[in-house]
Amino acid sequence: MDVLVTGGAGFIGSHLVDALVGAGARVRILDDLSSGSEDNLNALATDIEFVVGDIRNLETCRNVCRGVELVFHQAARGSVPRSMADPCGTLAINAEGSANIFRAALEQGARRTVYASSSSVYGDEPELPKREGREGAPLSPYALSKKMMEDTARTFHRCYGQELVGLRYFNVYGPRQSPAGEYAAVIPRFLAAYLSGTAPTIYGDGEQSRDFTFVKDAVQANLLAAHAPASQLGQPVFNIAAGKRTTLNELAAVIRRISGSDDVPSHTDERAGDVRHSLADIHRATELLEYRPSTPLEEGLELTAAYYRARAA
Repeated sequence: MDVLVTGGAGFIGSHLVDALVGAGARVRILDDLSSGSEDNLNALATDIEFVVGDIRNLETCRNVCRGVELVFHQAARGSVPRSMADPCGTLAINAEGSANIFRAALEQGARRTVYASSSSVYGDEPELPKREGREGAPLSPYALSKKMMEDTARTFHRCYGQELVGLRYFNVYGPRQSPAGEYAAVIPRFLAAYLSGTAPTIYGDGEQSRDFTFVKDAVQANLLAAHAPASQLGQPVFNIAAGKRTTLNELAAVIRRISGSDDVPSHTDERAGDVRHSLADIHRATELLEYRPSTPLEEGLELTAAYYRARAA
């Protein structure tokens, strides 16, 4: 089976490529290497086709979609703070770029496209757990870009009958997630700080909560979404998460214990655009995709810390 993975050199994308190659798929990757790294694919260099290119270029999207049965669309510009600093760039990549991939997949006859959405689409909807069909107003340009992507997918399905399945990731973490830069996610940022012998900084009081999802579970969801019968997908957008809520103070305490540090986190002002609490209802994914998250948070953090220690060594 021939498949395309956009963003396949990135954090989640490279783990997905590992699984697809392991299952015998012929994998083509499109990545502009703005955040991904070819280092993530070193073990697979002879088993994949790698194309450096930008999803904002429609002709590039057409070329890489040619001859593939499945498209896994992982390419995106992440980070709420980054979107606050550069809203137009985030919208161009996540909204316009995704429309290019959807159009190219349709034109080239791909059977199905599975795309990465985000829990950020729930916006200012206060009720927990977050449930598909009960979304609020976006709180950041990043959230808006993911909502626009979902709306585009629904419209393409309605107009053209295209099979598109959206996965709303909730705070995915794990090996290969970069701790570098001002827009790094919270888990690699905390781990990098503690493993280097310094205390991390928490934005706000630390009582905000997240549903942290190990990358292996996100990969499982992609594979299930790709092969589920169309008749059982229903409204094809699914929460992908662990279904458990952890505060940032609790997270810091677990990482502090794993790292063996005595340092206590410091606190600074909250960041604009961040939601206060996030917890997924994963009932639809469990029932319709047979999705079963299997990695408890502490186990996932241990595996991730081991990766960073090995990299440092």
